[in-house]
Amino acid sequence: MKRRDFLASAAALSLFVSDAWAAKKQAKPGTTKASASSKPKANAGKPAKKGASHRGKLSYKPQEPVAHTAEDPVIERPPQGTSASRLPPVKAPEPPSEWRTFEITTTVNLKNRSGASKLWLPLPLNQDTLFQRTLGHTWTGNQANASMRRLPDGDLEVFYCEWPDSSEARLQLTTLVTTADRHFDVTKRTVAPEREDILRRNLQASKLIPNDGLAFQLGERILGRIKDPVAQAKAIYEWVVDNTIYDPSLPGCGTGDVRRQLIQGQYGGRSADINGLFVAICRAVGIPARCVYGMRTGSSRLFRSLGLSSDDATRGHHVRAEFYVPGYGWIPVDPSDVRRAISMEVLSDRDSKLISLKKILFGVWEMNWIAFNLGTDVALPGKGTVMPFLLMPQLESSGSRSDSELQYSIRTRQVVV
Repeated sequence: MKRRDFLASAAALSLFVSDAWAAKKQAKPGTTKASASSKPKANAGKPAKKGASHRGKLSYKPQEPVAHTAEDPVIERPPQGTSASRLPPVKAPEPPSEWRTFEITTTVNLKNRSGASKLWLPLPLNQDTLFQRTLGHTWTGNQANASMRRLPDGDLEVFYCEWPDSSEARLQLTTLVTTADRHFDVTKRTVAPEREDILRRNLQASKLIPNDGLAFQLGERILGRIKDPVAQAKAIYEWVVDNTIYDPSLPGCGTGDVRRQLIQGQYGGRSADINGLFVAICRAVGIPARCVYGMRTGSSRLFRSLGLSSDDATRGHHVRAEFYVPGYGWIPVDPSDVRRAISMEVLSDRDSKLISLKKILFGVWEMNWIAFNLGTDVALPGKGTVMPFLLMPQLESSGSRSDSELQYSIRTRQVVV
């Protein structure tokens, strides 16, 4: 090749490379290179060099339909267009402006008994919330030792004391708790996400609250084609209100045995039974939910039967429930108190007051009540047996495993701090 022909070819090649580089820089972001498979592979059949990496195109699979089960909950892959898939920016919650403070005094007297005794008393929530804060505890008595103990998961705190000789054992525990009415606002979705381990825990079954089988089948029938988590919980809440019976003759807050209700097909009982049923169905369809164990501390502005009529709160124990939706946080409900009002106030299902109460108690807790704990399948420190939940004082004496002889009283009054 002549020298001038060589120089002309080199110049043309330089212009071609420059034009190609400029075109590459002007290309829109997001354009992809041609697949390497469209070109002949020069090194086909040869082993890859050490340290070499392969960059293939990313492939995106369409989102699979949500399976409404406790193993595959709706919170992880929410259906598009539901409240859980349109999460807003997180904002600091605004604390309530109106608070009421209650003084709760528990008095225990053990007489005509022999041997050592152990006593466990449930304490109010150990963490401050936007609806409840514990201000302090004081106690007096002749116990050998006393302390406050918290379970490892943080869901429950108890007052524990012992008497080597319980023939004249006595104790008085006084607690100050301040509360504010709790409201769920459907227009505000600004709550920070809950911890994943807490959500997982509140999707799991407990000894008395199943999350599969009959609970899942019942949940599927109730929900039908409803996809939005808030609407799903509302459908479950309304079904529980419409299909359960409140039985005031049962002791305490009921047994909380939801499994037996599902097997027998007879739904109802007291607060632990009715609100436990709501929790079981929610968990079965993938909505985290939990019972909240507590006690009434004052009169009610809604219905007389939903509060105390005096300062005696010894039989004022009551279980409530809540469920979780991303962006909204934990939403309070109480289907049991709707059924209680029907039973105790002798109302018909079509009474206008009852219809209003049914709407109110989906998203509202009137805080004439304090929350003790969230614990289920509770193993108390120093006690050999596991309890489904802790709501009442527990006594254990040497030679006896029964607390049926325990005599105690609980008094409550509103105070100004």
